[in-house]
Amino acid sequence: MHVPQSPPDDSRAVSAPEPEPVHRRPAARLLSILGPGLISGAADDCPTGIATYAQAGAQAGYGLLWTTLLTLPMLASVQYMASKVAIVRQQGLAAILKEQYPQPLVYAAVLGLIVANVINAGADIGAMGAAIGMFVPLSVKILVVPIALLILLFLVFGNFHVIENTFKWLTLALLGYVVTSFIARPNVGAIIHGTLVPQIGLSRAFLTLLVTTLGGNVSPYLMFWQADLEDDDNRAPDTVVTTSRVAQDVRLGKYLRMKVNPRQLKETAWDTNVGMIFSNIIIFFIEVSSAETLFTHGKHHITTAVQAAEALRPLLGSGATIMWAIGMLGAGILAVPALTGSIADATASLFGWGRGLNQAPDKARRFYGVLTVATLVGLGINFLGISPLYALVISAAVNGFITPPLLVLLILVANRKDVMGEYTNGLGLNVVLWATTLIMTAAAAGLLYTIL
Repeated sequence: MHVPQSPPDDSRAVSAPEPEPVHRRPAARLLSILGPGLISGAADDCPTGIATYAQAGAQAGYGLLWTTLLTLPMLASVQYMASKVAIVRQQGLAAILKEQYPQPLVYAAVLGLIVANVINAGADIGAMGAAIGMFVPLSVKILVVPIALLILLFLVFGNFHVIENTFKWLTLALLGYVVTSFIARPNVGAIIHGTLVPQIGLSRAFLTLLVTTLGGNVSPYLMFWQADLEDDDNRAPDTVVTTSRVAQDVRLGKYLRMKVNPRQLKETAWDTNVGMIFSNIIIFFIEVSSAETLFTHGKHHITTAVQAAEALRPLLGSGATIMWAIGMLGAGILAVPALTGSIADATASLFGWGRGLNQAPDKARRFYGVLTVATLVGLGINFLGISPLYALVISAAVNGFITPPLLVLLILVANRKDVMGEYTNGLGLNVVLWATTLIMTAAAAGLLYTIL
């Protein structure tokens, strides 16, 4: 993708922070630029997502491995576009969309995001409680309370850079799924065939698996979460770009432009690509380990990640179950803040409130208030007796239906010169993005078909 070599001459917005010195060693340099993209990629493999991919392996064997190659460019292009728009505009995605489109349309999209994220966060909190419950003789309803409260307290009172670095290191917990797949000693030939030769069945069960696998990978909350982290990284604490000022610029036919360093966008692209590759590698190995163990031994009826982990115990031993449990906990700690944080940031940027995890609580009370309410409502879902599978279906349905229109709105914004200036999408990026939109639209239609 093309990145301009110099910023616009008449930039008048707040300059981006000066780039850090280049590390001499390429590996050290790469590690230094990993952040929002890596965190978002790992957050995509949330406990409910793990359940989906475990179902894919348990029911279809290696038959859906090819989807990891399909969704990689889709996910990377969507996340990079969302991040680029946020960096150039110095705003959250909800505020940017509100400037360009009718308010009822944007409010409906944010409402859909809130509903899907709260349900998903509740399911993820419950899955984390169930993971701990495999080793601690306490009820899941007891365990979910301290889990949710500890995550909330960490987000509200933790230092932003400590939070970000903690999330980066937590991504290593997901490597447990890679280890488990090697313990299972999978059939390499079958893996290669399943990865390179697409298999598509016409049964309702297979189509449901295919649709949920595709829909669970490209999710609205990831777009908002990574864009929010990018904006927080590049915006000084207590600095807010007001919606009214930006709206005035748009009415005047201008666009708010920051001095985007070309290297900054390149680093964002690297961070995003590495994060999405990591995400799909984890998905790949979850399906491999499930296919080689659960599918091979006829254990096809898996509805939660905990069931998959327990089913591995007699096949691979307690070590594999522990690996899966650690992965679920790490994934949940990454995913719940992404889900609730994107709700808070979308709501705050929609109404022009102070926002961001880099803000002190007394400077962004309403942002942290929304974050708190979203977390507590998600926690409360675990006491309503809703089955994890039902919650997963509802969340996937809402995400599936709002993703295509959101993609259309963002693509149109990212291609407007009066909004993005020199940083509009290139041809190659647009081709992948529109193809992604078509595929996600087809997935939404397939999901509607399977529901009806």
